[in-house]
Amino acid sequence: MSIAIRDVREHELDSVLALNNAAGPAILPLDSARLRRLFDSAEYFRVAERDGAMAGFLIGFGSHARHESSNFSWFRERYPDFFYIDRVVVASRRRGGGVGRALYADVQSYAELRYPQLACEVFLEHGADHALLFHGSFGFREVGQNVMPEHDLRAAMLMKTLCSYPWVRDTYGDALPDEPWLQRPRAIVADAPVAVSSKGACA
Repeated sequence: MSIAIRDVREHELDSVLALNNAAGPAILPLDSARLRRLFDSAEYFRVAERDGAMAGFLIGFGSHARHESSNFSWFRERYPDFFYIDRVVVASRRRGGGVGRALYADVQSYAELRYPQLACEVFLEHGADHALLFHGSFGFREVGQNVMPEHDLRAAMLMKTLCSYPWVRDTYGDALPDEPWLQRPRAIVADAPVAVSSKGACA
């Protein structure tokens, strides 16, 4: 079986909303208006498909975006340039099958050409060990904690250095090559499970 990663389509927003709000307490709920704002403003909004059905999605923003999130603001107050994973959701029946790893591999391949660091958070109130282990296996490290005042939730704030970025920046500056695989929209297909570097360590 394979996992396909592609940009979300507007008519799929109802399915995305249902998937988000069925994910449990580790993911903040959304309403349709909030999801529409994310759709209109997100730099990265992609879904994972397996067997022709939506299996997950990931939404991300560059550090200079206008984004309504106290966790995003926490990072922006401390770091000048990063790519922020706002949320990643995998359908419950697909967890443990490589969907989350496929989404993270894709968002990293997108971000490392454009940003020096990748940022995200893990809520600590709801059995976070598996999520922290998952992110640690990708090379994320905790750089602090933040309590979201609007939800009274404590989050571990995680960052990962993207090792390819300095070379890309020095070589291409602000103008990436005009190659189809660098442009959006695009679709990739990965055989599952997806293999990634266990540590993501820079040489």
